[in-house]
Amino acid sequence: MIVLYGVAFISGLFTILAPCIWPLLPIVLADVTQSKSKRRPLGITVGVAVSFAFFTLAISALESSIGFSPNVLRKMAVVVLLVIGISMVVPALSRRMEASISSISGKFGGIGKNQRSDFSGGFITGLALGVVWTPCSGPILASVATLAATNKVSLQVVVVTLFYVAGVSIPLFGFAVGGQKLLSKSRRLSKHTGRIQIASGVIMIITAVGIYTNYDKTIEAKLLNAIPSYSNALTKIESGSGVTKALSKLKGTKSVPTTVSGNQSGLFNANETAPEIRGIEKWVNTSGPQTLASLKGKVVLVDFWTYSCINCLRTLPHVEAWYNKYHSSGFEVIGVSTPEFAFEKDPGNVSRAIKQYGIPYPVALDNNYKTWKAYNNQYWPAEYLIDATGKIRRTEFGEGNYPESEQAIRTLLANAGQKITVAPSDLPDTTPQTQLTPETYFGSNRAQFGFPTPNYPNGAFTIPEQKSVPLDQFALGGKWLIQPDYIESKKGASITEHFDAFKVFLILNPKPGATNTVAVTYNGKPLVGTLAGSDVANGIIKVDADRLYNIFNSGATNSDGTLKFTFLDDGIQAFTFTFG
Repeated sequence: MIVLYGVAFISGLFTILAPCIWPLLPIVLADVTQSKSKRRPLGITVGVAVSFAFFTLAISALESSIGFSPNVLRKMAVVVLLVIGISMVVPALSRRMEASISSISGKFGGIGKNQRSDFSGGFITGLALGVVWTPCSGPILASVATLAATNKVSLQVVVVTLFYVAGVSIPLFGFAVGGQKLLSKSRRLSKHTGRIQIASGVIMIITAVGIYTNYDKTIEAKLLNAIPSYSNALTKIESGSGVTKALSKLKGTKSVPTTVSGNQSGLFNANETAPEIRGIEKWVNTSGPQTLASLKGKVVLVDFWTYSCINCLRTLPHVEAWYNKYHSSGFEVIGVSTPEFAFEKDPGNVSRAIKQYGIPYPVALDNNYKTWKAYNNQYWPAEYLIDATGKIRRTEFGEGNYPESEQAIRTLLANAGQKITVAPSDLPDTTPQTQLTPETYFGSNRAQFGFPTPNYPNGAFTIPEQKSVPLDQFALGGKWLIQPDYIESKKGASITEHFDAFKVFLILNPKPGATNTVAVTYNGKPLVGTLAGSDVANGIIKVDADRLYNIFNSGATNSDGTLKFTFLDDGIQAFTFTFG
């Protein structure tokens, strides 16, 4: 973890060079023109550090516990910046604000009136800036944001964030002090202090409006589009193997989460009492609730899945085959549908998926994560094999190891007194055996592979299209509404993905009550013929339900290519790419 802390600090130091921080710099310069004291730059720096660290780590908890909206906070922060800018343009208003700030800060005592006003005024500006600033996050900050979004903030996550913020604060303070000295010591400029302050106020107002309308991100994307190698150079330091391993440990995951295996110590790798199935909103494929207590004496497989997870769908045929083969011998399966996205909570969507995939066993809708948490589960799919006495004897996380899992089932059934005469299944293992492009999310909570901007905050953006996209990254183009779990299109918006995989899948959601269309090209030409997935016809996807769409299939050959999706209708929601 020491390596991770050090790299987080260095990444923070270099953030001052990144285009994502440039919209803040005019506001910093504008604010420090109001004073010659170093307390003003110090106040701004401390304000940015405090608000950015706090809201990065706590905004998700506030949102889930009291329904606090990050968008409301962002708008309030922009209003604060506008008021400060207007006060700089109108001297009388500025004097009133300084008096109010000095009066409030005077209650804390310890320093002179002007000093209190300098620090407090800068601190208020910094607080607002910390709220509206969204860094060009590389792997480190993206991981911190993901953990915070899923309420998994640990002491180590806090320390990583503090090291990053400390790195940001040093050059930010230096920039503020340097700009202040330059403006105050220049003889030519010192003659025009009043005009400079008014001009600075105008700059602050314009910048605040740009942040409110999200145009700052459009400018940032254009800058990075013009110099893409610059962005890659800034984040290269975070891509080392040591940092990658530390981030995996920080997140509590293994290096390749899509193929994580619990089979580390033979056929049986666990021996603990299985938690009861609990907190289920609805049961499907059964006449009533199922309990492990009522299934004592049988061998039970608890299968955590969700219907738009490609890894789960590749596992399903094996689970269904085991159920059909061994159910008459005392084997039961309980599918626990725990949603990754909001639309997967819909009982109608889950029921349709169960029919589509021919699932024969009971499925529980764990929409409130009660059973998920009881098992301390972290993966889709995850298999917990329980013996006739109610003990978990084998866990399997991710895809693969199907022969071993089936042999464990047969062994536990034999131990329970069942005579197994049928032959083992011979279904092929379709688990990818080569390194593929990783699962790619679009929403603000988990996006980290965007180009040239890794992710966007919530809000509406007009984004310039990219001429080329690096491998394993995607680029947005046109008008998009960014939300925590998904992005929503305006007509003509696009997603370009440069991938390396055999198959490509995309989770889409149509506008309510409509069937929408998306045009797809592969390496610049309409996606047709043998490479087109089952949901693509003549280069067009018909988006008719909330589900996983099969986009691309190269057969047995890995493909390194570029797909471009042009959304021909408003209101289509895109969630994530998955690859096979």
